[in-house]
Amino acid sequence: MAVLVIVAVLAFLVFMAYRGHSVIIFAPIAALIAVLLTQPQAVGPAFSGIFLAKAVTFIKLFFPVFLLGALFGKVIELSGNARAISASIVNLVGGQRAMLVIVLVCAILTYGGVSLNVVVFAVYPFAAELFRQGDIPKRLIPGTIALGAFTFTMDSLPGSPQVQNIIPISFFHTNTWAAPRLGTIGGALIFITGMLYLEYRRRAALRTEEGYGAGHLNEPAPIRPGEDLPNVWVALLPLVLVCALNYAFSKWIPLAYTDGHFSLDLAGLPQALPIDVRAEAPLWAVEGALVVGILTVLATSWRKVVPQFAERSKQAVNGALLAAMNSASEFGFGAIMAALPGFVVAAKTLQAIPNPLFNLGISVTVLAALTGSAIAGLSVALGAMADTFVHSAQASGIPLEVFHRIASMASGGMDTLPHNGAVITLLTVCGLSHRQSYRDIFAITLIKTMVACTAIVLFYVTGIV
Repeated sequence: MAVLVIVAVLAFLVFMAYRGHSVIIFAPIAALIAVLLTQPQAVGPAFSGIFLAKAVTFIKLFFPVFLLGALFGKVIELSGNARAISASIVNLVGGQRAMLVIVLVCAILTYGGVSLNVVVFAVYPFAAELFRQGDIPKRLIPGTIALGAFTFTMDSLPGSPQVQNIIPISFFHTNTWAAPRLGTIGGALIFITGMLYLEYRRRAALRTEEGYGAGHLNEPAPIRPGEDLPNVWVALLPLVLVCALNYAFSKWIPLAYTDGHFSLDLAGLPQALPIDVRAEAPLWAVEGALVVGILTVLATSWRKVVPQFAERSKQAVNGALLAAMNSASEFGFGAIMAALPGFVVAAKTLQAIPNPLFNLGISVTVLAALTGSAIAGLSVALGAMADTFVHSAQASGIPLEVFHRIASMASGGMDTLPHNGAVITLLTVCGLSHRQSYRDIFAITLIKTMVACTAIVLFYVTGIV
């Protein structure tokens, strides 16, 4: 019964999200219904002590990234940089290869360390312009960005700096380059299969003479004939700086703090405030890189950006607030699900799967789906079962590097159900609904999940690591 409660409220939330209702409203409703059916007197305490506490923690950590990412995407659009880069790419490879270009741009940014939400904000203006020029349906943009940002560079390719590839390190004592050959093969399979699917969808739309469409929301301004566009190398500079400085700052900032902590002792504080620099440094690195990127756009395109900045920056702020609140609400929902008895029962049931790698992969995938978060599902699964997995690895002679890679790859599978925060952010930024575009995101999700299973089989057949 306890498990059915979780499944029922999850199905309810997925249904409401797919119907276009706000998860800011329905995530807490679904979570509190689950608490009501489990322990009625805990509804109020769970709302205040878990849902709101976790949502506020998410906003505290990530809202600056959402805000700066939205502003970065907006000034890139206002400056004409997005249109300049898009026009150059179209001239170079042709408008019909827009999907491949967007996937590669997303992949380069995410593998370079730019956070997934920032990539969505930064790449969307390019994608919209490329798809418009290639007359490719706009509804295919979210699936294209999802393939480039949410799949092979997020957790499959070795060395990825994304959180999903970092979490397993503390449990398995590995590093981000764990199982490099297995991860590279898995990443290549995801990329190739995903591109074949997207190309199939583009050709299907072409056969029915469906083009980009009109009347869309959140549309960047189109290129006007004879428009004076920035030099493409100047337009690329802010993107390169964000990618490079994010990596550099993540290395330099911790060096300024010898023990990874800092005691903030200002005159107005009643007592010194301890800051965990190791936990905060990755966020500071992204935020610092984005600030430099925004300032670079302003310095190179001042006259174009400033006249429209006051009004258009409000749009960016509104978009950032909506995206952050959607994700925070999902984070709170996942926290309550993880605290319920049914979640504990599900986690223990999953431990009964005999094969250690399939046990790991299925456990992480299921828990990520229940929480709507790859990070939450991965953290909960490894937090509860890491010791079991380590013992299984030692008993079966399987390298812990393989456990790292499979756990990481599995986390980015079924987490992208309709209520997932990143999915909602992606659709919100693109100005599209679940009904219009979620089908393609889910197809990419299925491809990702199947490749994780394929990687397990490949290891057992070949022993490749």
